[in-house]
Amino acid sequence: MFTGIIETVGTISSVRERSGAREFVIHAPEISSEIKPGDSITVDGACQTAVRVEADSFAVDTIGTTLSRTVAGHYRVGDRVNLERSMVLGGRLDGHLVQGHVDGVGRVLSVRQEGDYWLMDFHLPDLVAQLIILHGSITINGVSLTVNDIPAEDQCQVGIIPFTWNHTNLGSLKPGDPVNLEGDLVGKYVAKLLSAWKGSDTLSLGGLEALGYGGDKE
Repeated sequence: MFTGIIETVGTISSVRERSGAREFVIHAPEISSEIKPGDSITVDGACQTAVRVEADSFAVDTIGTTLSRTVAGHYRVGDRVNLERSMVLGGRLDGHLVQGHVDGVGRVLSVRQEGDYWLMDFHLPDLVAQLIILHGSITINGVSLTVNDIPAEDQCQVGIIPFTWNHTNLGSLKPGDPVNLEGDLVGKYVAKLLSAWKGSDTLSLGGLEALGYGGDKE
């Protein structure tokens, strides 16, 4: 589990093709000394496993599914990636609950500066669009952000403060660029429950029991 608060921005230093996968070596001296093989790390919001660790870098093996469903398939040497290690149970949850399971790839529609901050508009795939609400949470390239506006059913807008602009790779995005998106975890469970209840006029005890909830009958 992650929080969507980016610890550092790493750089892809090596890309190597493997059988059914691709190895990325990520230069990240700020956190590499605290990583050990087997640790979970989000790379632009996609949960990856560190398979090899050096003094100033670590490697991940990204399989075909992740390459096809996230922006990882487009990574090249020199690309900057947002990094976050898994959260510590009992620590502060400064962002929101993030699984590191990318729901889809979106696209930057516009970037414009408004005084000391930036407004960014994104196109969303249907699955993600169904999980957002105004002022709710969305994860974009691993960054926990608040939905500032919903200009259309398949779009959302977020505001970026200078700190986030300067300490993540969001500041380097331009219209047309792809981004990893993860919808709100709570929204996913609500959507699942509502789809199970769809067609029922009331949420009866029997309906709850059919879903595995509810206590013993008297």
